[in-house]
Amino acid sequence: MKDYYFKIFNIKTSQLFLLLMFFLIQSCEEDLTKINQNKKTNFASTVIHDGTIIQRDSGIVKVRFKAPLIEQYELIDSPYIEAKKGIYLEFFDKKNPKVPGKIWAKYAKNNLKKDFYFAKGRVKIVTTEGQTFVTETINWDKKKQKMYTKDTVFVSDKDGNILVGAHGMVAKDDFSEYTFFNNSGSFSSANLPATSK
Repeated sequence: MKDYYFKIFNIKTSQLFLLLMFFLIQSCEEDLTKINQNKKTNFASTVIHDGTIIQRDSGIVKVRFKAPLIEQYELIDSPYIEAKKGIYLEFFDKKNPKVPGKIWAKYAKNNLKKDFYFAKGRVKIVTTEGQTFVTETINWDKKKQKMYTKDTVFVSDKDGNILVGAHGMVAKDDFSEYTFFNNSGSFSSANLPATSK
């Protein structure tokens, strides 16, 4: 009879031990999960001060990018690069390879997964053809090769013509085509097409 009780006690003790171990392991996992939930991953993994980035294709410079501060956030679901203190960018195209187009902005952000760029703060774009676009914000969808804004756009060219797109614009990213919304402006009559009578 003593052996019988001993066997029952051992079984219960071992079951109790297993049950305690299960709860201990479970509580440790829960604590780790809670700790990991509170960890911040939205911090810059790379920081560059007074950065200059040059992009080349077959040895030819395509883009020259400068910014006082460049921060890369790559430990999150939607990694991005941010230039909080402004940018200056030069881009070269095949039409006019010796004269770069230029972009200035007080802030810029690049969503790496979507290949989507956003700039704001007195954005100024000078094309390789000498046209100047000034607006408050600009979006560039690199995959669709499209730039657009809903903000007012002021455009001028080297001949002194001025165009205002009061409700923004949509353009190809090489500025070979663009559409302005609710536009007005002043043009030299020499540049207007002749009308037949």
